[in-house]
Amino acid sequence: MRRCGRRAVFGVGAVRTALLPGLCALLVLVTGAAPASATPAGDAQAAPYAFAPGARTVAGATGTATAARLEPGATYRSSLPRNGKLYYRLDLTAADTAYVPVTAVPPANATVSATDGIRVSLQDAHGTPCSYSSAFSARFGAGLSPRPVTALAQREAGKRLCQGRGTYYLLVERLDTGNPGTAPSARWDLEIAPATEPRPARAGATSAPQTWNSATPEPLGGEPRDRLGGTGFASARPLGQGVWRTALVPGETRFYKVPVDWGRQLHASAELAGARGHGYVGGALNLSLYNPVRGYVEDAALGYTGVQKPAVLDPLPPVEYANRYAIPAGATAVRFAGDYYLVLHLSEQLAGTFGRGPFAVTLRVRVAGQAHAGPEYAGQPVPAGVFTVTGQDRQAAATASTGGGDGSAMKLVAIAGIGLGTVLLLVLAGWTVTARRAQTRVNAQKPTA
Repeated sequence: MRRCGRRAVFGVGAVRTALLPGLCALLVLVTGAAPASATPAGDAQAAPYAFAPGARTVAGATGTATAARLEPGATYRSSLPRNGKLYYRLDLTAADTAYVPVTAVPPANATVSATDGIRVSLQDAHGTPCSYSSAFSARFGAGLSPRPVTALAQREAGKRLCQGRGTYYLLVERLDTGNPGTAPSARWDLEIAPATEPRPARAGATSAPQTWNSATPEPLGGEPRDRLGGTGFASARPLGQGVWRTALVPGETRFYKVPVDWGRQLHASAELAGARGHGYVGGALNLSLYNPVRGYVEDAALGYTGVQKPAVLDPLPPVEYANRYAIPAGATAVRFAGDYYLVLHLSEQLAGTFGRGPFAVTLRVRVAGQAHAGPEYAGQPVPAGVFTVTGQDRQAAATASTGGGDGSAMKLVAIAGIGLGTVLLLVLAGWTVTARRAQTRVNAQKPTA
C-alpha cells in the first residue's frame, strides 16, 4: 500500500500538511469499498459454486441398507469420490411424480475429459430403474473445463415402472476416465434438491401439441444492460425479456433464471465478444437451459477463434403440461411453468490462447406467446410454488433485482468513484484558496524596505 507522508514546511506547505492525511483517508475509504470483482483483469478469479443457504449435509451410502433419507423440498449437500457409486433414500406416494436433480461440482483445478461427469437414477426396492433418459447423465463436454453439471433422476406416476407408495433409492455414479492430472482423492461436491409434482385434478390431453412456431426469431436489438449472474441455482439472477451483458473469466459459471408461464415460449442466445489472440478453443462458451426442477432441457456451445460469435438455443415449444408426452427430450422437459435457468460457462481452456480476460458476454432473451392458466393439481407441489409464476417473479425479472447483492456493490463503487472525483476537485480548490490566503498573510507580515 502506498503510504502518504508529510513534511514540516511553512506557507503553502503547511496547508498541504494539513490536507494530505484527509486525502489519504479518502483514498483508502473508496478503494476499500471496491468489491473483489474490481481487481485487475489479470488477477480475476472464477467465483466458486454457491450452494443453497441452509443446505443439509448428508453422506451417501455404498449400499441401499444404510442409505440416508432425503425429503422433497429440502436441499442437500454431499460429495462423491472418484469412481464412486452412492445411494440415498426417498419415501414416495403413489400419486406424485418425483424429480431429483443432482449437481456435481468438481474442484476448480481438476483435469476432466469430455466424457467425465455423473449418472443418476431412481430405483425401486428391487434395483429396477424407474425410467430411462439421456437427461440422467451429465458430462463436461468439448470445453474440457471443470464446471457444475446437473443430471435429473425421476419417477413418473402412471407409468409402467416403479408404481405405488414405498421406498425408492437415488443412485449417483461418477463417470471417470482416470485422468492422471486429477488427484485420486479429489471428491466432487454434490447438491441434491428433490421435488414432487402431484397429478392433475382432472384428466387432460395425453399427447403433445402437434403444431407450434418452431422458427428462430430475429435476435433482440437494443442497448445491453449489465447483469452479473449468480453462482448457483439458489442464487440465480432473475432475467426477463431483453439484452443483458456480463463478463466472465475462464473457468467461470454464472446462473440466471427466467420466469416462463404456461403457454409462453423461451428463446435465448449468448454472444462471446472478440478478443486478441490467435488459435481455436472448442466449446469455449456453453449456454445451458434447465427447467424449474433443474432438469436439463438443451444447450449450445461454440468454438472460438477470437471473433465475436453467438451460441443459440434451438427453438422449443411453448410450455404445456402435455409436452411430457413428446418424443424429443428437449420438448418433454418444458412441461411446467416456473423459473427456467440459463447457465453460462466460459471454458478454462480459453486462458492459454486468449488470456485471462474478463470476456464480455451478451445474453439475448425473448419470451413469446400468450400466457394462460395451467392445470389444476390434485395436491400441492413440493417445494410450494415451484410451478407457479407470480407478479413478484415478473417484476424481479423486469428489473433483474435480487433485493441486493452485486448490483448494490457496483452502485457503491460507481458512487464512490464519482464522489472521489468530486471531492478531490473541491479539496484541491479549497487547497488553492487557503494557500493563497496564507501566502497573503505571510506577505503582509513581512517588513517593507
